[in-house]
Amino acid sequence: MNNIAEQLQLAYHNLTQKCLQLSANIDTVQLLAVSKTKPVSAIEAAYQAGQRHFGENYPQELATKATELSGYADICWHFIGPLQSNKTRLVAEHAHWVHSIERLKIAQRLNEQRPATLKKLKVLLQINISDEASKAGIAPADMLQLAEAVNQLPQLELKGLMAIPAPGQSETAFAAMQQLSLQLQQRYAQATELSMGMSDDWPLALRYGATMIRLGTAIFGARD
Repeated sequence: MNNIAEQLQLAYHNLTQKCLQLSANIDTVQLLAVSKTKPVSAIEAAYQAGQRHFGENYPQELATKATELSGYADICWHFIGPLQSNKTRLVAEHAHWVHSIERLKIAQRLNEQRPATLKKLKVLLQINISDEASKAGIAPADMLQLAEAVNQLPQLELKGLMAIPAPGQSETAFAAMQQLSLQLQQRYAQATELSMGMSDDWPLALRYGATMIRLGTAIFGARD
C-alpha cells in the first residue's frame, strides 16, 4: 500500500501529459480512483496523497466506506456499478454521483430517497454503446427520452453520460459517445460530463472528450 501515493502521482502526471498532447484542458478532466474491494486503509492512503474522488461498484460497500470515512468531509463518492431497486436507498443516502442510470424506476427511487438535507444527486445515463446483451445501459436511441424524464426529478441533476465499451471496440464506441454527448448537451446545457475510459484505454477516451476517467488497477493494483 506504500506505493499508492506514487501510483497516484504517476497517474496524474500521465493525465497531464496526455491533456497537453491533445490540447485538452486538464481542469475539465476528473480522475476517479476506483476503490471497489479495496480496504479503507487504501482509500485513506490515496486521500492523504491528495485524491478526493472515489468510485464504488457495490451499494453496501459504498455505504460502509462512506460511513467509516465520514470524518473526511470533502471525499466525493461516485457510484459506478449496476443498481437494483432494493439497494437504491444506500446509494441515495451516501453517493454524490451515480454513473449508471439506465431505468427511470431507479432514477425515481433515488429521487424519492435522497435526503432533503443533501445537495441534489448528480447522475449520468449509462449507454450500452456496444450493444452487448451482458452489459447494462440503454440503447443510444432511448437516450433523449430517459434524459427528459430524469431531468424532471427535483432531487437529481442530470450531468451527462457513461459507457463501458466492449473489448476491442473502444475507439468506435468512444467516437459514438462523443456524438451522443454533444446531442444531449444541445438540449441540456448542464449535461457536459462524459464518463468513459479505464486503466487500459483512458488515453483514447480523452481524445474523444472524456471528462471522467476511472482508474482502479493503475492506482491500487490488481483487484482483491
